[in-house]
Amino acid sequence: MEGDEIMDDVKYKVNIDDKLFLNSYNVDTVSHLDIKDQTICVDCKEKTCTHICPARVYEWKDGHIAIGYEGCLECGACRIGCCRDNIDWSYPRGGFGIQFRLA
Repeated sequence: MEGDEIMDDVKYKVNIDDKLFLNSYNVDTVSHLDIKDQTICVDCKEKTCTHICPARVYEWKDGHIAIGYEGCLECGACRIGCCRDNIDWSYPRGGFGIQFRLA
């Protein structure tokens, strides 16, 4: 067997951060994510949104939830995971948001 034939059969392990790095974003100036009421987040002990989001969009910072919507994967996990239904989630406006690259 030639060296090239052997390489075709080899599977490479890639972690999620390496895959996410391939994606590109067309970032809007308007966020498609919003916290409906920050006082609800203050009383939330679980802060599920900070743990469930695969892109780590939500962060507890200086006594409130900060949203880095620019890196959103548009999966909707945050709105499903928030047991207080306190996240206003929608898709970004047309032409904006993530562009997945699966290579």
